[in-house]
Amino acid sequence: MNSAVIEILAPRYQIAWYPWAVQYFFMIALAYASLWLALPGLLGAARWKATARFAMLGAMTTAIVAPIALLADLHQPLRFWHFYAYFTPWSWMSIGSLMLPPFVFAIIALAWLVWREPMLAWRDRSDLFGMIARLVTLGSWQTPRFLVVTLALATAALSLGIAVYTGSEVAIVKGRPLWNTVWLLPFFATTGLIGAGGLVLLLSRIAGPRDPDTARNMLWVVSAAAVATAGVALMWVLEGLYVENSSVAAALRSVRHSAEWRTTSAWGLGVGTALTLGCLLLLWRKPQRGWSWIVGLVALHLAWMARWVVLMDVQTVQKQTAGYLEYTVGWGSSGWLGVVGTFGLWIALILVIDMLVPWRGALGGTAGDAPDTTPDYSAKGAASHG
Repeated sequence: MNSAVIEILAPRYQIAWYPWAVQYFFMIALAYASLWLALPGLLGAARWKATARFAMLGAMTTAIVAPIALLADLHQPLRFWHFYAYFTPWSWMSIGSLMLPPFVFAIIALAWLVWREPMLAWRDRSDLFGMIARLVTLGSWQTPRFLVVTLALATAALSLGIAVYTGSEVAIVKGRPLWNTVWLLPFFATTGLIGAGGLVLLLSRIAGPRDPDTARNMLWVVSAAAVATAGVALMWVLEGLYVENSSVAAALRSVRHSAEWRTTSAWGLGVGTALTLGCLLLLWRKPQRGWSWIVGLVALHLAWMARWVVLMDVQTVQKQTAGYLEYTVGWGSSGWLGVVGTFGLWIALILVIDMLVPWRGALGGTAGDAPDTTPDYSAKGAASHG
């Protein structure tokens, strides 16, 4: 009896999404999750007003930077108009191209309404800051309360659509079992809340003024979001173990022999556990302000690395589960330079807004004075110490 040996060749596809995609998904998650954190304060909750001031700064800046990272990830950015000229309603990317601009413009408009009130105090200045205030405020009329509430609720509705679209455009890819699961949508949302809570903690430490309610609110948010993320991960694993024909089961089979993925899972569990315990410890220990910024850094790290694992590490697993693709992050614009550049642009935008906008005075806060650009010629010669 003759026997034949059939050799199956599996092509080794290169990755399609580069670190620009991680930056986009990270920034857009911070944008919609920060908006969620700002919502109670915008709607009038007194203990959340200070939180809302920091959250609006985070939401507005990340909402501007996120589309820039997305355009860079298109590889041919100037062809973005194809999304609108050739709309495909069955594509989540195409749907997202219609949802993203209204969301970004709505957050910018909401920030303008919230920050416009403290800027009115600068209109009478005769320097650069007064000129900017007169241009930006568009008159001395008082901002209607109902307009802020209405726009906040409308922007929140748009943010839910962004959360669904960003999760769905990845989860819809059936060729990769590690992506093709409904658990990816809540995973992106909960880790986005972890990152947004961490961002507010960090901003409250760096930008000030420090507020005990903000620290307490965000420690509860980060710990609750971390527990929710653990619950999502547990349900994901249980589906893979007990539903044999599911995409999750195929995903687990594709990485069960990988030491790297076991290390990654241990890392995620360890960092998430440490983050939760750290939040609870600080909530028990008062005051929380002294160390809460470290929790903020860890929370941002966890949110960013979660997207790196999902978007980058998954692409190294061959679609036919026939081994793994060797991928090394380059130093060019499609690698670490793009990552650092995106964060640099974000920090620069925060600094510009901090200099030109009295955002600390929004929602009943203390605006303070604009920076004094008038040179002081009163002191002549050496400084006096006596």
